Amino acid sequence: MKLLKNLRSIIFTSALVTAVAFMTGCGGVSEAQMLELQNLQNQVTSLEAEANSLREERTALEKEIQEKNLKLAQCEKQKEETKANLEKMSK
Repeated sequence: MKLLKNLRSIIFTSALVTAVAFMTGCGGVSEAQMLELQNLQNQVTSLEAEANSLREERTALEKEIQEKNLKLAQCEKQKEETKANLEKMSK
């Protein structure tokens, strides 16, 4: 039974590989299709470069935001300390 299943899967796989080989072997690629493929590959490369550039810009902006938030927190702390000192002086 197991041998029969293995034999079936081998035959099925062989038939599938043969069919795919015939399908790809029969069709040719025209020059227009190759040119279109090259154009698409160039577009992909360009878009990947743009995406990387935007990621770097995003990272820089996130770092800048983090620094400004830190400065804002420090200013808020100084403001609270100053407010507390002013209250002590007025009493």
